[in-house]
Amino acid sequence: VYAESYVFEINDLSPQLAVPHSVDNVRPIETVQPVKINQGFIGTCTGGRVEDIAAAAEILKGKKIPQYVRLVVIPASKEVMRECMDKGYIQALIDAGATISTPGCGPCLGAHEGVLAPGEVCITASNRNFPGRMGSTGAEIYLASPATVAVSVLNGYITDPRTLYK
Repeated sequence: VYAESYVFEINDLSPQLAVPHSVDNVRPIETVQPVKINQGFIGTCTGGRVEDIAAAAEILKGKKIPQYVRLVVIPASKEVMRECMDKGYIQALIDAGATISTPGCGPCLGAHEGVLAPGEVCITASNRNFPGRMGSTGAEIYLASPATVAVSVLNGYITDPRTLYK
């Protein structure tokens, strides 16, 4: 038994972003874009599943990430890495210009490849955006879907992924 129930028409919802510096600071993407980014990140325990990497690979296949933007991808496990390799997702991301790292933890714990410098902006499919979470406390971290991350790194700024389908 529930006290209340809510019904949402998901077709009426915009892609959502958590803006710096709290996971609870969520806004529709059209109220945030365009924000210039330095890096996109997809991976580790919460954003490095096969379906996350597949979404990015499908968007980036046959395209090139601009040299002024980095994309770091870290599969959640060796099993995820193997499946993504077998399905061609890793190759598509490498060909687009992404950096692929070994499975496991990454910049979202504030150490390892992809940590941010002061003043840098990252859009990530990971799960936290607190100050210092991905390196410098002077960096800004936006949380988004893997599709939003992929489209944004192609453009160099936060971009609504629905622009692919218009």
